[in-house]
Amino acid sequence: MKYENLLNQYKSLWQNRQLITDENTPEQVLKMTIQRELLDENAHPRVRKSLYEKFYQAIKRINESTLVAEDKEELISIHIFLMEQLRK
Repeated sequence: MKYENLLNQYKSLWQNRQLITDENTPEQVLKMTIQRELLDENAHPRVRKSLYEKFYQAIKRINESTLVAEDKEELISIHIFLMEQLRK
């Protein structure tokens, strides 16, 4: 996978998101950022949405975007992988 490209595509969908880059690879940054998004860590604890709701919203946002199909598929695959990890 071309994580640097996927990270740039992700940033185009979720503008104004803080990325934790501290000497991490693009793959690590992308996965940490998606995990934070799924756990709704960017929201105040009182208004956080469920993991499933955030997953649905993320997949819908990716699917409705103007990204090329290959990038959409790869981003969705990463979301599914992380969702499965978080459900354990």
